[in-house]
Amino acid sequence: MKLLSTDRRVLRGPDALWVYRVLTQVDPAVHGSKLAHVLVAVSGSPRVRELPAVRRALLEEAVAVARALDAADPFRAKVLARALEALEALEALEALEALGAA
Repeated sequence: MKLLSTDRRVLRGPDALWVYRVLTQVDPAVHGSKLAHVLVAVSGSPRVRELPAVRRALLEEAVAVARALDAADPFRAKVLARALEALEALEALEALEALGAA
């Protein structure tokens, strides 16, 4: 549990998402930025890349989690910017695909 309580390490892999979802409920100040980071990372993974609705849901969750962080959180601006940038990139891609399909 000590590893999970430190601000220095971020879990990766298939278990990271559910772990940080649970831990963020317990202590959002410590784990919220990690959850937002993992949500953005998972949204770009090969397993999700071709599922735009799933990517959108993950990125929207990342934005919501990042916005909910305290303004004094040193990681808030960075994870919020990354989440918003990834969501905007997805929206731009969807717009291009819609133009190509029309």
